[in-house]
Amino acid sequence: MGPHLDPFLVCATIQHTKLCRSVLAVSEIGTAQVLRSSIVPSSPPPSYFTSLKRFRDELHNERCLELLLLAEDTPCLLLDIGCGSGLSGSVLEECGHMWVGMDISSSMLDVALERETEGDLILADMGQGTPFRAGVFDGAVSVSALQWLFNADKKSHQPIKRIYTFFSTLYAALSRSARAVFQFYPENEDQLEILTTQAMRAGFYGGVVVDYPNSAKAKKFFLVLMTGGAAPLPQALGTEETDGLQVKYSKREATKGARGKPLKNTRAWLLEKKERRRKQGKNTRPDSKYTGRKRSGKF
Repeated sequence: MGPHLDPFLVCATIQHTKLCRSVLAVSEIGTAQVLRSSIVPSSPPPSYFTSLKRFRDELHNERCLELLLLAEDTPCLLLDIGCGSGLSGSVLEECGHMWVGMDISSSMLDVALERETEGDLILADMGQGTPFRAGVFDGAVSVSALQWLFNADKKSHQPIKRIYTFFSTLYAALSRSARAVFQFYPENEDQLEILTTQAMRAGFYGGVVVDYPNSAKAKKFFLVLMTGGAAPLPQALGTEETDGLQVKYSKREATKGARGKPLKNTRAWLLEKKERRRKQGKNTRPDSKYTGRKRSGKF
């Protein structure tokens, strides 16, 4: 970066035959740094990135692109949130799109620089907001990054506040017809609820799409957010039932597999389990009026 550039007003200009826009790379939000704003040919990834990881990242990013529902044969400017070493950005390049990547890890961005990725790279903490001017991006994608907003690495970190800051600034940076798609790994239903609530509070519409909901290994969560008003969520993979595809601020995913069966830890479930044990010849206590009743915790 040249010595005469104002660190709070750096503009990375990306040119294309059909698209030419300016991106405000540093603003008063956070402490983002522009690592490079030139476009150079890409090169193969370093040897220490295994083919398995590359395949997984590319697969997830391809699915994110599908859920964005971008117009065909139209180059778009996309934001890759948590871009890491730039592996996911290569999928965007292959589809003819331009991209800007942001990540909190300087070491991962150094690897992306060594790979000479075509996207522009910015060192920034997404919990402090996306440092771009309003309406500049046609869409945003993120692979395996959103869940890290729940970490409190400093005493000043308040996860819910950071999540809202991220979603509100991202909403401002997207055009009013854009979408944002996040592939992430929620730990529990509470995290799903927090993410969707804060996203709606920031102005987004949308919900969670669950691919292969009945598979322990292939199951994937995608948060699909829209800026242009409410619309049906995209079709999920691995299921034919419309009701089981989308999770909108509810615990449907947790109870979907239990249809027609007693819910776990209820009296009916316990009685059924005890009857199975008796048929198996196992020593089982007799049923009583106290079977399945919750204990008060007082002795």
